Amino acid sequence: MEILITNDDGWGAKGILTLVRIMTQLGHVTVVAPDGPRSGMSNAITVAQPIYLRPLNDPDWGKEAWQQNATVYTTNGTPSDCVKLAIDVVFEEDSSKIDLLVSGINHGSNAGINVIYSGTMGACFVGAEHGIPSIGYSIDDHNMDADFSHMEKYILELTRHLIEEKMSYGVCYNINAPVGPLEGIKWTRQCKGFWSKEMIESTDEQGNKCYTLGGEFINIEPDAEDTDHWAMNHHYMSVHPCTIDQTAYAEI
Repeated sequence: MEILITNDDGWGAKGILTLVRIMTQLGHVTVVAPDGPRSGMSNAITVAQPIYLRPLNDPDWGKEAWQQNATVYTTNGTPSDCVKLAIDVVFEEDSSKIDLLVSGINHGSNAGINVIYSGTMGACFVGAEHGIPSIGYSIDDHNMDADFSHMEKYILELTRHLIEEKMSYGVCYNINAPVGPLEGIKWTRQCKGFWSKEMIESTDEQGNKCYTLGGEFINIEPDAEDTDHWAMNHHYMSVHPCTIDQTAYAEI
């Protein structure tokens, strides 16, 4: 099996290294990942500057046995660029060789409305566009030294299950885990909600007013027990199927 892995935290993040180690148990891994953080990129693509693709040249890479089953490329592009580069350049001779795309493990939740902002899931949507079975993994912890050990126990088995079930064209999976021990896995839908008071005012060194992104998530259906937020709040890993078809069929 040929597995493509990317993320939006950069190739050296703990999350992607954990994911590569797990996925090498299923087959050969090709990593095409940003050369630094690209969080919040959604489906952004690079259109106004050249995109570079470089084989990883890091003397510390390859020292572990599992790393021998992975080929790594880095790029100055976005997560969506990474998938496009893999399809058109890395696997130029036959992109159908990509059996699975896995994105993450993201440092931070992509549950609820976050799915539309997420670079992690943006990569999955590009994979789904091209008919590649695609899964995004995230944990509700922005710490770059996040503990993935509890969710890690489920990733291999869950990935195998989703592959065996066959993913429909245009569908990908947004999988989110809370911090700490898990009660199990729940199939969910996206929670309805929005971010409030997002722009936090401050002053730069020159005295100019500026803003940074923050805020709080407002869950407008806190009692609904079938949402990704409910599952995570009750210590379950959430499995949320997504589609690239954004048509509001009920409104037609």
